[in-house]
Amino acid sequence: MEMEMEFLRKLPTAQELKEEFPISEKTKQVKIERDQEIKDIFEGKSDKLLLVIGPCSADHEDAVIDYISRLRKVQDKVQDKIFMIPRIYTNKPRTVGLGYKGMLHQPDPEKKEDMLKGIIAIRDLHSRAVQETGFTCADEMLYPENHQYLSDLLSYVAVGARSVENQQHRLTASGVGIPVGMKNPTGGDIAVMMNSITAAQSSHVFEYRSWEVKTKGNELAHAILRGYVDKFGRNIPNYHYEDLQHLLDSYAERDLKNPGVIVDTNHSNSDKKFEEQIRISKDVMHSCKVSEDVHKLVKGLMIESYIEDGCQKIGDGVYGKSITDPCLGWEKTEKLIYELAELW
Repeated sequence: MEMEMEFLRKLPTAQELKEEFPISEKTKQVKIERDQEIKDIFEGKSDKLLLVIGPCSADHEDAVIDYISRLRKVQDKVQDKIFMIPRIYTNKPRTVGLGYKGMLHQPDPEKKEDMLKGIIAIRDLHSRAVQETGFTCADEMLYPENHQYLSDLLSYVAVGARSVENQQHRLTASGVGIPVGMKNPTGGDIAVMMNSITAAQSSHVFEYRSWEVKTKGNELAHAILRGYVDKFGRNIPNYHYEDLQHLLDSYAERDLKNPGVIVDTNHSNSDKKFEEQIRISKDVMHSCKVSEDVHKLVKGLMIESYIEDGCQKIGDGVYGKSITDPCLGWEKTEKLIYELAELW
């Protein structure tokens, strides 16, 4: 029996999209320089704190660029201590598969899905970010086969809690050439996350976008702790000192390169209470002060932040306010960044 799918239209390949919307030599150079700085942090050659920071999902291009432009001014003031990678998350995983799936699907959240406009919109947004702010950004690798649409622009990708056990995500992560953060799964099993890091750091031969490809392994694959949900549906944090020590032990049991962790201060770690991200960030800084080994392990924080506090429904029309998970507003974010620079 044939597949029960309606084939709407053939989308351009990543190569075709890159040829139609090329990046400048200056953008290429910015990415090379930033990629090296980020690599130095993961390899322990630089002690700067990484901040993967920005909206839960990139919903409106102008508001996202406005937000990142604000980050730029703060970055210049804390550059001795902090290295920022703005979140421009253009794919949005949905627990039950319903609702807004991100700019890739809906470049305008209030209009119907349009994947062709979507792939053009996400490339345009990431390009504008580099050109207007000098930031190469982070995105979630929700669909491994789509990574190539942005591969010449991204400096960081995360594999989400629902994707981390997936074979294609793990194998693709082994060949993207930039740091990949592997989140612990929603059930909290750290061994699953460590298995995914092991897979991503290994060489593989597999099928990718109709090609047989070979990767050499990604030595910058690392852990992201985001908390988890127990069997009773309760959010359980895993950012505490004891959790970081346990992760150190988990790394020590395996022959992995560049042991590192980014602590996700939202999601199950904050019990989805966005203002808790401030306290959690400082708690992690304290753990780093207590133990030199923990300090070396912690490479940075992931913070969900936008222009306005909280979240809204699609169509409410508040500029710079999240239409997905609630985020920390700009005033609180700016204050927190300066405090983190003091504490690091």
